[in-house]
Amino acid sequence: MSNIPSISVIIPAYNEEEGLKNTLDKINSLHLFDQFEFIVVDDGSTDQTAHIAQEYPVHLFKHETNKGYGAALKTGIRKAKGEKVIFMDSDGQHDPTFLPQIAQMLQDYDMVIGERTFDSYQVKARKSGKKIIRIVGEYLVEQKLPDFNSGFRGFDRQLILSLLHIMPNGFSFSTTSTLAFLKEGYSIGTLPIHVKERQGRNSNVKFLKDGSKTFLLLFRLTMLFNPLKIFFPFSVITFIAGLAWGIHGYVVFSRFPNTATILILSSMFLFLIGLLADQISVMNRRKY
Repeated sequence: MSNIPSISVIIPAYNEEEGLKNTLDKINSLHLFDQFEFIVVDDGSTDQTAHIAQEYPVHLFKHETNKGYGAALKTGIRKAKGEKVIFMDSDGQHDPTFLPQIAQMLQDYDMVIGERTFDSYQVKARKSGKKIIRIVGEYLVEQKLPDFNSGFRGFDRQLILSLLHIMPNGFSFSTTSTLAFLKEGYSIGTLPIHVKERQGRNSNVKFLKDGSKTFLLLFRLTMLFNPLKIFFPFSVITFIAGLAWGIHGYVVFSRFPNTATILILSSMFLFLIGLLADQISVMNRRKY
């Protein structure tokens, strides 16, 4: 591994005492503690997660309260010493045997995503939401998306550090980072991985609870990465509607309706607001 840059593996954990122990045992059996820096971020757990992490050669950082998946990753990124960082879940879904391959690929790519195979375990209730996000995401970046919400992925640390200010503290960190790297033109590699069913407690992500968050995420991603994709079509539709209504009024009633004038003016305002939003979006993504 001497030809591979310094790598930090970040494992966020919230009440994952069972899954974390099995994950760290597997890492230990593969002798990976000697090859990578491992960071466990305890995101305000109320069980024995922190105590279990202390039994292994990892760097442990603790949040006093539960801040969210993305916030735990941000803490790990800031504390990491490696030139590259890799994220993996603490619930046993991700097989650490893929770590050396991801580390190797990070020499050639700015981001590497562990792309789940078709036979990987997935929660059926989330498939519809993921499909909607994929459609919107591909519309925004105008290209096919890799596995946009896979949590098993690696980054050039300096690049992801430069984008932390636009990354959410919640579960959508993976999706946002995928779109951000695509939008900024960074190189992305993928590695097929097999994902198992999680161990220990049930997932915190619930369909009814997080459904509204998914739609808010879609609006947030749109405004963050390509607001003109929304403003421009609406401005065109409003302009055409106003012009058609105006022509109809002039032909039938021999006058141009006030509502048609309002619609045409509104279309112009929508277009100008879209241009302004697009400039703000570019400035907001500007690297530190």
